[in-house]
Amino acid sequence: MKKLTFLLFVLILACKDTNTKSDFDFETVFEKSQGTQTATYQETISYFTELANLYSEIAIHEIGETDSGKPLHIVTLNPDAEFDFESIRKNKRIILINNGIHPGESDGIDATMMLYRDIAKGKIDLPDNVVLVNIPVYNIGGSLNRNSGTRANQNGPEEYGFRGNARNYDLNRDFIKCDTKNARAFAEVYHLVKPDVFIENHVSNGADYQYTLTHLITQHNKLGGELGAFLHETIQPEFEQKLKEKNWDITPYVNVWNNTPEHGFSQFFDNARYSSGYTTLFNTIGFMVETHMLKPYKQRVEGTYDFMLSMIEVVEDHSDAIDKLRKNMPSQLHKNKTYTLEWEVDTTKHSILKFKGFEGEYITSEVTGAKRLKYNHDKPYTKDVVYQNYFKPKTQVEIPSAYIIPQGWHHVLDLLKLNQVEFKMLDKDSTITVESYRITDYKTRTRAYEGHYPHYNTSFTKSIKEVTFSKGDYIIPTKQYAFRYLMETLEPHAPDSYFNWNFFDTILQKKEHFSPYVFEDTAKQMLDSNPELKAEFEAKKAEDETFKTNWYAQLVWLYERSEHYDTAYLQYPVYRTL
Repeated sequence: MKKLTFLLFVLILACKDTNTKSDFDFETVFEKSQGTQTATYQETISYFTELANLYSEIAIHEIGETDSGKPLHIVTLNPDAEFDFESIRKNKRIILINNGIHPGESDGIDATMMLYRDIAKGKIDLPDNVVLVNIPVYNIGGSLNRNSGTRANQNGPEEYGFRGNARNYDLNRDFIKCDTKNARAFAEVYHLVKPDVFIENHVSNGADYQYTLTHLITQHNKLGGELGAFLHETIQPEFEQKLKEKNWDITPYVNVWNNTPEHGFSQFFDNARYSSGYTTLFNTIGFMVETHMLKPYKQRVEGTYDFMLSMIEVVEDHSDAIDKLRKNMPSQLHKNKTYTLEWEVDTTKHSILKFKGFEGEYITSEVTGAKRLKYNHDKPYTKDVVYQNYFKPKTQVEIPSAYIIPQGWHHVLDLLKLNQVEFKMLDKDSTITVESYRITDYKTRTRAYEGHYPHYNTSFTKSIKEVTFSKGDYIIPTKQYAFRYLMETLEPHAPDSYFNWNFFDTILQKKEHFSPYVFEDTAKQMLDSNPELKAEFEAKKAEDETFKTNWYAQLVWLYERSEHYDTAYLQYPVYRTL
């Protein structure tokens, strides 16, 4: 029903009169303020609504809900006035732009308003093979929470939104766990649009340097295959060259903290919790624009504008290749026997950047008396800097043919459905031979992180067993559109697995126990009837002095080997078929 409503909506828009008159002033707040102010949420939505009313090639649509109580919007720009994405994908490449995920980083909001206007007015020719889709403001709650002080390190605009959303979530950590309505709406948008390229506009924190523009690109080894190589060897250098022709220098995101870049740095690795890490799970090429916080706002917005324009040009130039390579990725992935869950820097390879920075000095702080970092703008430099942008597998897992999840884990299953995971349900109770995981160890954060106390360093033992599943339980084949998504959410030791995000924490608590005075008799019967168990028990006491003197530990040890033991404890409830 939702899809039908959307199609009716866009058909109506497609019939708009292209000669409609409008008295709306399409000069943006940014332009009127000479580059010192950013549009409010209301001004942004009004602006795109007026564009859509005037130009038939633009459509604006509400889709999904957000924690703020207001709907998410998407704005599509297609010169053909075609807004059915299934039809669009047959002949054109789609670029999805996400703005205002951190509303204090508003550069993309203003830049995209001007970009759409300039294309609609004919100032810029939109290439024949590219369609733009834009989320004008993703973090609406944060955008409505305007202030002029929370971006302590940032040079403008005069007022801006707050990083946390209406429930104080950082939305760029929520793409897998989907705690927010915003993230669920984004998933709905993403799987409707199925973009070839994803751009998200940010402002950086961290080091000081000469560049206004930096980029954080999908890690090419992680993207993998011919598509990853094409990104690394063709797309990245070409879009950097197009920016250079527009008089913009750009460098990879400077991944250092309270240090100077000339010592070298590694590529930021965006796990699946981040937007570009999430989109990689579906073989989308991701770019984050990170303008430099200390540069004037006007300069940052103009740089973001040209970044997006350059990316449009590159996607137009390689439209057919991008389409072919993305379509080939699933078959390439499904040929593999293993999947990489974690990556690490490959220290045997690196790139050299001609990096434009400022000399850093450590001087005595007038506040603390300790040494502090101070960049000297009177000492700019261009130096060869080692950039570690090659990664290698750290943790791999054998790919199962399918996962089986009991229907009771509905909160996980709801997220799988949201991400268009294909599945079938058992039509009768069935006993199936599966690979089973039992959690053996994990660490847990001691401080809250984005509404959770996530686990890490998760380990397990595995065994082959027969498990009886109920009618209605879910069998999820891995050879499907959502393959990567399944691997990185359902393997418990993946960094952003649903286990590590606490979705299965109920298995970490014993539900059944024993009373010592009752179990004493059972324990004696076990030892009397099982000589091998008794020998193991006596050996344990002989080798472990603490165990020997702890009567309760001895009973627990025997209880764990009895038929009464709580088998649900530490039993990971997602099973694999090989």
